[in-house]
Amino acid sequence: MAKKNRPLKIVQLHWGFPPMIGGVETHLTILLPEMVRMGHKVDLLTGVAEGAKVVDKYKGVGIYRTPIMDLNWLAKRGLNGLLSETERVFTGFLKRTRPDIIHCHNMHYFSKSHTRTLAMLSKKFGAPLVLTAHNVWDDNLFLDLTRNIKWGHIIAVSHFIKRELIGVGVSHKKITVVHHGIDEDLYSPGIQYKSIFKKYPQLKNKKVIFHPARMGLAKGCDVSIKALRRIRERIPNVILILAGTKNIIDWAQSQQKDIAYMVDLVDFFNMRKNVLIDSFDLKDMPKLYAASDVCVYPSSASEPFGLTMLEALSSAKPIVVTETGGMPEIIKDGINGFVVPIRDFEALASRVIQLISNKELHDRLGSTGRQLVEQHYTKKIVTRNTLDVYRKLV
Repeated sequence: MAKKNRPLKIVQLHWGFPPMIGGVETHLTILLPEMVRMGHKVDLLTGVAEGAKVVDKYKGVGIYRTPIMDLNWLAKRGLNGLLSETERVFTGFLKRTRPDIIHCHNMHYFSKSHTRTLAMLSKKFGAPLVLTAHNVWDDNLFLDLTRNIKWGHIIAVSHFIKRELIGVGVSHKKITVVHHGIDEDLYSPGIQYKSIFKKYPQLKNKKVIFHPARMGLAKGCDVSIKALRRIRERIPNVILILAGTKNIIDWAQSQQKDIAYMVDLVDFFNMRKNVLIDSFDLKDMPKLYAASDVCVYPSSASEPFGLTMLEALSSAKPIVVTETGGMPEIIKDGINGFVVPIRDFEALASRVIQLISNKELHDRLGSTGRQLVEQHYTKKIVTRNTLDVYRKLV
């Protein structure tokens, strides 16, 4: 039997990695380098991205890019006739890396060819296949790839996701909840952020509301815009930051349709001067949190977890979220933020006004949020919890 504390050779697979942005992509930038720091060898197979090298290193992690893992490319090409090419690429990658563990993210959806090939090669190479389920869906493809693939183990990013998986027939014994972690040093209340005003001078001397999730109706950006109209009546010098959607995985290009609707909504309410929309660099995100007064994430969908919650809490910023998915597992109403009903822009506006107007409440909730991150959601904690899952399999 292999020594339980020996360094592991770990391969990870996901559809995107920076410069592509998104919650899973950010999660990987936290988890994988920390595994390397703990002495493990880590390689990632991911999709191609504009301006990114096909073979690269990121903080000690080997990065390999291929069109076969690019969902934007696959959506245009179609999924027919992919099996032989997928098998060729995956086999070559696994021969080079010779892993002890194959860990894939959100590969219980999108393509049967990819997932079934991985299951076959997992057996061939003798490396257990681990899935992190960051999302759930409502169709037969999700049911097929979740239930009928022989996953060695499934990591659920929240108890909400675990319940959903059990609900479709996955044994609870095969699922472990591992909440995301955050780089608590990067997202810190003490960082210097004034330089962000040079890049975005419209933020200076404003009350800043930050909606850090990428723009989309499912993320509740339209709810934030409607709430802003109410907030502006009480706090005229307010500005709402919305994160644009350049360099994202946009399956069926639904995001662009959402953006067009929301820009029209901003114009209809004559709020161009009160809204900042940009595709922010990852390196600017900690400064944007630090420069903000309040964060909001009024998701209209069943948000599995929401890494942006931890970024806000780690930055000691209170956040207002909706009572959906895994978010109430982290945000406790009146303790480290507020929880409001789905699509209730009036309730959202009321809580934001309360936080901006009451410094004692604002600071108390922000401080409690930071303490929660330090105790339960650091990068070391999420990495150790993930490695514990691996150790049970190798």
